[in-house]
Parts: sequence; C-alpha cells; structure tokens
Amino acid sequence: MKENENTKVLVIDDEADILYTIKEICTYCGYEVITTQSGREGYNLCKREKPNLVIVDYHMPNWDGLTTIKKIKELDQAVAILVLTVDERQEISDKFMEVGATDFAIKPIKAPDLIARMNVNLKINRIQQKMIEDRESIFVDKGISPATLSIIIEYLRKQNSDVTIDDITSNVNLAYQTVHRYIQYLLEEERLEVIPIYGKLGRPKNRYRLL
Repeated sequence: MKENENTKVLVIDDEADILYTIKEICTYCGYEVITTQSGREGYNLCKREKPNLVIVDYHMPNWDGLTTIKKIKELDQAVAILVLTVDERQEISDKFMEVGATDFAIKPIKAPDLIARMNVNLKINRIQQKMIEDRESIFVDKGISPATLSIIIEYLRKQNSDVTIDDITSNVNLAYQTVHRYIQYLLEEERLEVIPIYGKLGRPKNRYRLL
C-alpha cells in the first residue's frame, strides 16, 4: 500500500491495548502511525508531526477528548479528527462536532469498520486541505464542514429514490451521529424533503430526498 506511506495517523488513547490494536490496523493499511496515552502530548505531537488524521478517545484523564480536539483544531483546521467513544448519544456527538471533530467510531473497535471510517476521514482531510490552500472557509456553520457535507450531498444526488440515515451511513462510511447532524442541517436549509414511513407500531421512520 505504497500510496498510503505519506499518510500520518496520530492515535490518542489512555488505554494501551486500544493503542496497540489501532496501531496494528494502521500499519496494515500502510499508514505511518504515532501513538500517545496523553491528550496534552498528542497536542505537542500534532505540532511536530502534522498528521492527516487524529484518532482520539473521549474519556481520558487531564485533557479529555473535547479539550484535546479544541487545542488541536487551534493548530490545524484541516486535520480530520475521529473520536472513539462508547457513548452513542447524539448530544455528545454534536458537542464534539462543534469543537471540530469530523466523525466517530464506536468501541469496541472492529478492524473493517475502522478502516472504512479512516478512509473517508482521510478523504475529508484532503478536501479540507485543498480548501485552505484555495483560501476557502472549511466550516459553513458551527460543526458543519463543507468537506463532509459534500460527501453526503454527492451520495444523495446519485440516488433515484429516498433514503434513510442508515442507508447514508452504510454507503458513505460515516457514523450515524455524523450523518444525523448533517441531515438536520440540510433540513434547516430546506435542501431535503422528508418522507415519513409509518409502520404498525412506534414513530414513523423518516426517509430523505435531496431537493
């Protein structure tokens, strides 16, 4: 995988076994990988190494994931940040996206899922890097990146029928929470049509179509 040799991934997690697992996966993909168990040290490594992707744990002593992401984004607006968490609540994901997180990976980590997630986040990094070079803003709204938005819109444009958030998630390899946030943004901007599908029980399951 020589095309990946110049790709740097920084992994920040206070659990040594998680670091080892992710390092092995990154090495398998051909990425240069740097690891640390400290958010503060991760910030210093970002200064020195300038990674393309940062994978950071939510719960850590001293600097937690939120603090670490805020500090890293002050250094580098283009870097993609993938948050590791066991907490799937949308409000937690929204907080992370507001400070600059790109996406999420739910623990326990599964190699195929993480590889797919890293691939799409590295694509986002490349788009954001070009936007900075072209002097374009990489955020259109708080927590909304044009790079991520373009990937979701591109998928929606190619569909001949309406789709669910689960459909989008599985096809673009972004976390459900990430897609949900961007769908809400597109609804606020009146760029989506909502088609509620009613089953026999419970709330309707919404499907979406680009306007």
